[in-house]
Amino acid sequence: MPPDQVRLLLVEDVPQVAQYVRGLLNAQAQVRLVDVVSDGLEALPRIAEHRPDVIVVDSLLQGRLRGMPLVKQLKDSGVGVPIIVLTVPQNPIKVDPKQGIADVLSMPFNGYDLLTHVMGVYKAATTAGDRGPSRIVSVFAPKGGVGKTTLAVNLAVVAAGSGLRTALVDGSIQFGDLRGFLRAPASAPSMLDLPTDRIAESDLAQVMVRGPGDVEILLAPPRVEMAEMVLARDLEKILSLMRRLYDVILVDTGVSLNELTLAFLDQADTILEIVTYDAATVRNAAAMSETFAKIGYPASKVRYLINRGDSVAGMEPAELVTAIGREPEYRIRSEGQVVAPAGNLGAAFVMTNPEAGVSRDVVEVARHLLRLRAGERPASSPAPVGIRGATVGAAG
Repeated sequence: MPPDQVRLLLVEDVPQVAQYVRGLLNAQAQVRLVDVVSDGLEALPRIAEHRPDVIVVDSLLQGRLRGMPLVKQLKDSGVGVPIIVLTVPQNPIKVDPKQGIADVLSMPFNGYDLLTHVMGVYKAATTAGDRGPSRIVSVFAPKGGVGKTTLAVNLAVVAAGSGLRTALVDGSIQFGDLRGFLRAPASAPSMLDLPTDRIAESDLAQVMVRGPGDVEILLAPPRVEMAEMVLARDLEKILSLMRRLYDVILVDTGVSLNELTLAFLDQADTILEIVTYDAATVRNAAAMSETFAKIGYPASKVRYLINRGDSVAGMEPAELVTAIGREPEYRIRSEGQVVAPAGNLGAAFVMTNPEAGVSRDVVEVARHLLRLRAGERPASSPAPVGIRGATVGAAG
């Protein structure tokens, strides 16, 4: 099957109608009929098997699970696939996305009608994320040890505490920096547990774990060698789906500029690059500035954050400005007595010590970077968060 073909699953118990639809689709190349289901109770298993892009359901479907109750079940189950309802003029049905009805096609119809409706709902579904307010921020560092993962976690907690639907992605695919930070057990689900062809909302819900501040986290694989099983195109599919489900997606990227890291950077609305006042970081930041320009990233896509910004270690701040070609947008102070104890517990310091200066700095960065309203702060909660029987990080 060509990779750009739209996969359609038909739920129809009238053989003549099913055969008619099959004949119409055989006459064109844009849409492929992957299966015909005649029993409504079989629809969900077949959807899980075939991963269709569009589902067509006959509203007059008979049997144990009839047409419109099936549409409701599919909507409630979170399959995340647009549904076209077939009907007849004597049984008018209105388009109602809240009820899972993306479009209505009245019989009789011809091949042009069918193709127009299928491609219309497919394009609407696949571009929904582009139209929404969802933002992807890839937190990147040109060198390890600058506090990238710690800041990604704390920014995510601030975002979630403001009421935004927030996801945090472990983009350090090989070493799983977030896994280490959260002390996640090897048994905790990861992105490798997602299907590789069609990913539904229900699939994603099964692998997201809950971390500090009720942030939903997608973990990297548990072992180094498993990184080879993750492909850039899989990451792009995951982020595309996440755009439809979350207001903010923060990615804690790896340090190496490989194909997987580039997938996260390409998909990001903003790259937040973490730097510190040390010679190796400044040198690498200068190299990355040139590299990003060659890739074609506009300067406005990259934002710089100086971590431990009040600890210059004998370096002139102007050296960093010269290296990256501009003043960094954000600065976080150094308060190891606040940050280190929280990190050792797998917790967010904005929750364990919300009044600390470093916590206030992070809140201010989040407000500007993620466009939060003034005064929004994460709520403190000391209770650990259990995921499938395992403790993944601490919420306090």
